[in-house]
Amino acid sequence: MQDILSTARTRYAAKVYDPSRKIPAPLVKQLRELMRLAPSSVNSQPWRFVVASTDAGKARIAKGAQGPYAYNAPKILNASHVFALCTLHTLTDAHIEAIVEQEVCDGRHPDAQARQTRLEMLLGYADAHRYARRDVQAWMEKQTYIALGILLLGAAELGLDATPIEGFDSAAVDCELGLREQGFTSTVLVTLGYHGVDDFNAGLPKSRFPAERLFSDI
Repeated sequence: MQDILSTARTRYAAKVYDPSRKIPAPLVKQLRELMRLAPSSVNSQPWRFVVASTDAGKARIAKGAQGPYAYNAPKILNASHVFALCTLHTLTDAHIEAIVEQEVCDGRHPDAQARQTRLEMLLGYADAHRYARRDVQAWMEKQTYIALGILLLGAAELGLDATPIEGFDSAAVDCELGLREQGFTSTVLVTLGYHGVDDFNAGLPKSRFPAERLFSDI
């Protein structure tokens, strides 16, 4: 197992995948659990993850990679797995109540008063984003991107290649997967697997701004 800095220094966005190589099931299970455990503001978890591992499943997601996004279709079709990270399109009271009920089941609230206090806090926080700030959709998508970061670093730690993809037709994916009827919309795709020998990006040096430009100490 690499140390985390070595992982961060060597991971990159794969541009070409080897379609003959599949991620072993135990590693996929770890990735799914990493996603389930991802942190979110006030434990809001405003997401759902669709995992495509079959050729048919990947082809369905690739329907969002047509026209101006056609360059991403080979990644989707040749990767071992594709994760579609989806976000709620409406933050409902029912979702908030489900959060609290799960927390009760997991032993986080010792009594009814603690449960009620937590529920009122979450509802107040949600109302601030729904009505005062009016940024609830952007706020929920921020949480989904936290899960994206967890997935990318986790995949690299497991020796897997990954590519985050924003270049796709979200409406087409939503329609194909019936996401809107489920209360979600696709936010970002992630292809996962093993890069091909002709992946030009594999041999290029990582490029980032130096620390002096990024950090300010106070």
